[in-house]
Amino acid sequence: MGVSFIISGPDSSRATVLLAHGAGAPMDSASMTAAAEALATEGLRVARFEFAYMAARRSEGSRKPPPPADRLKGEYLNAVEALNESGRLVIGGKSMGGRVASMVADELYEDGRIAGLICLGYPFHPPAKPDQLRTAHLENLATPTLIFQGTRDPFGTVDEVASYTLSQAIELVWLEDGDHDLKPRKRVSGLTIDDHLKTMARRVSSWTAHLP
Repeated sequence: MGVSFIISGPDSSRATVLLAHGAGAPMDSASMTAAAEALATEGLRVARFEFAYMAARRSEGSRKPPPPADRLKGEYLNAVEALNESGRLVIGGKSMGGRVASMVADELYEDGRIAGLICLGYPFHPPAKPDQLRTAHLENLATPTLIFQGTRDPFGTVDEVASYTLSQAIELVWLEDGDHDLKPRKRVSGLTIDDHLKTMARRVSSWTAHLP
């Protein structure tokens, strides 16, 4: 079965961003659509795809849980092949999708297939389980990387992440009062999810312009 994509943004963009979804919501979820539209508004071409377990939920009504992240690496590589992007390509995703992308990034970067990696809410550890870190491969990551993280994300808070050993290739962009979906509480912060998505998209746009 081939890989299906949802494409947003101009075909003439200087860069394409390939995004995978999180563990529990599909590629056309409200949060994925909002992120893609924000990036497209900044002139980036965005391609979204689904892992097979999520596509099965859509087509068969299945509610199977996602497989372990390392078992999805091949599917991410297949998506890169199917997209067959000849221009500047950045890979990434939301939560689990970004984690899987980070696990294949260096292989693709070293081969000259991608220019960078973005993660929207990286799941540094499961909620309430701060000792179960998912950071070993991030310590020596060579791919230029942007991680957008809400300051109250239960998968990795500011104080927790500050204690991790992360590669110098990784730049963390903290979004005030954001949760795992990057959504802030307006009554607390005065900010909205649209504000954070605009910040994210503008940062990605300027960052991709300087990638080799």
